[in-house]
Amino acid sequence: MYKISEILGCITEMAPLHWQESWDNAGLLVGDANMLIDKALVTLDVTESVIDEAVENGFHLVISHHPVIYKPLKHLLPENTIERTIIKAIKNDVAIACMHTNLDNSYLGVSKWLADKLGVKNLEVLEPMKVEEDVVTGGGMVGYLDEALDEKDFLAMVKKNLGASALRHSDFLGKKIKKVAVCGGSGFFLLDNVKRCNADAYVTADVKYHDFFNADGRLLLVDAGHYETEQFTKELIADVIIKKFCNFAVSISRVKTNSINYFV
Repeated sequence: MYKISEILGCITEMAPLHWQESWDNAGLLVGDANMLIDKALVTLDVTESVIDEAVENGFHLVISHHPVIYKPLKHLLPENTIERTIIKAIKNDVAIACMHTNLDNSYLGVSKWLADKLGVKNLEVLEPMKVEEDVVTGGGMVGYLDEALDEKDFLAMVKKNLGASALRHSDFLGKKIKKVAVCGGSGFFLLDNVKRCNADAYVTADVKYHDFFNADGRLLLVDAGHYETEQFTKELIADVIIKKFCNFAVSISRVKTNSINYFV
């Protein structure tokens, strides 16, 4: 049995909470840090169904990427899915923690796992933010494919490796893709960095209609989906815990929390 604080501590060793963005809400959000537990359930999002899964299988800690609480709550009433989820967790003694932009800003975090899944190597941080004891942190990653791909072949690879139903992208430019930038989740804010490093393609999510014009004939801008580009964060969190606590059980939630569906 381990304290919740010990389990979360092994994650914050590689992604300290002070690396999170000022607007974020990472860390333990519901529960007692001193509670003793023997297993944890990992998910991308905390929903009522995820808490049901935790209760049914005896998990007293759920670790997510996205915080279940973003904005201050004025009350806890069963009026919306967030409040119902929190109420259900408290009633069943289920603690909830999240590791969000602190993992986004870790060199070993979300974007590195995305890059690895796409075969992008020789990685550098796309937007270095902080240097602490020779550790570079920041948003996104940029690197190279082993072999240059035609644009359609590149998109086919991204779609397959991410299990995406569909991809949205800017105009084809008729050039090979070799240097690739990535950012899990909403990464359009890094586009200027992508341009400065002369990447051939940028894979991220949540790109708005007019934002695609900003590719400006310089690169292939790809929106692969928020869930799709961050889904491997579940594996990342589980992997960090298992390597530190070999006798602690970690399970990845079976609940599909992607809120977007596609009609193709």
